[in-house]
Amino acid sequence: MNATTGDSNAPRPGEAHPARWWHRLADGRVQCDLCPRECRLYEGQRGLCFVRARQDDAMVLTTYGRSSGFCIDPIEKKPLNHFYPGTPVFSFGTAGCNLACKFCQNWDISRSREMDRLQDAASPARIAEVARTSGCRSVAFTYNDPVIFAEYAMDTADACHALGLGTVAVTAGYLHAAPRRDFFARMDAANIDLKAFSDDFYVRQTGSHLAPVLDTLRYVHHETDCWLEITTLLIPGLNDGDAELDAMTRWIAEQLGSDVPLHFTAFHPAYKLTGTGRTPAATLRRARRMARANGLAHVYLGNVRDPESGTTACTGCGAVLIERDWHVVTRYALGPDGACGVCGTRLAGRFAAESGHFGRQRIPVRVAV
Repeated sequence: MNATTGDSNAPRPGEAHPARWWHRLADGRVQCDLCPRECRLYEGQRGLCFVRARQDDAMVLTTYGRSSGFCIDPIEKKPLNHFYPGTPVFSFGTAGCNLACKFCQNWDISRSREMDRLQDAASPARIAEVARTSGCRSVAFTYNDPVIFAEYAMDTADACHALGLGTVAVTAGYLHAAPRRDFFARMDAANIDLKAFSDDFYVRQTGSHLAPVLDTLRYVHHETDCWLEITTLLIPGLNDGDAELDAMTRWIAEQLGSDVPLHFTAFHPAYKLTGTGRTPAATLRRARRMARANGLAHVYLGNVRDPESGTTACTGCGAVLIERDWHVVTRYALGPDGACGVCGTRLAGRFAAESGHFGRQRIPVRVAV
């Protein structure tokens, strides 16, 4: 479809959309080349993500133009603290996921096998139009991993850019090099989950591997203009040990640099880990101290109320530049170029002369085709 004009040839809800990144195998199957799972399918089969399928001897995306819901969120909820703070972001997802996380906090969407959940339908052009008229600065592909609906997300990103809107991906970063290049070329910001710093954790808890995620982090930071922030959900007894946190934060500082924001967020019992307790606030603060000791300048805590950890300070003189209470910006002391008013050091990120004032509200939106 023509995403910038809302061409009438867009698939209707329920219709399959041609997928990219696949090829035929000599044994008659087709292989999906989107992510390292490389699902190999016979006619009528679906990949592990559930939304990419073989139909009529080709790979298709079954959720193009269909969403599990649209909301306007604070950008800090993605979480992104260095991407136009205080502004509203138009957010949506679909269903399914290419990881199988036992601790998924959005499991009702990401592990859904019910296409009836996708009751909201909208073309890429319509999403961009509604986001603009709603006063949003950007559109986020979130709630479930946008990698699996990359064609829909990319077309929507093109439509957003045509109207002057930014684009945000909230993703686990588990994809191959070619789709990675195409996908992140259309994103202005991304929050990528670094779920642990152990391949054993990735295998046992997510059914995937660590190395492709590290490749994505390096690629996005060093090879694109996409602003990057990282989130790690700390799960008691699984990925919160000192040795692992030390190794992870040292890797981020050495491979990506000290200015990449890192968010440690608290786990709550969900999906297949209902027997695991919530993350203690003390664990989050310990992780933050370790990350800062290893050279990371911007380390934030999520899913807990901790104003100190929501504060952004100048890396030059230490002056407080942004203060937050949950998702509310309570102080903003940056110049129009994102520079500290005291010493002139530029804060890493994307900033305007003034912060937004959207606050912590969450507004559901209905979007007609």
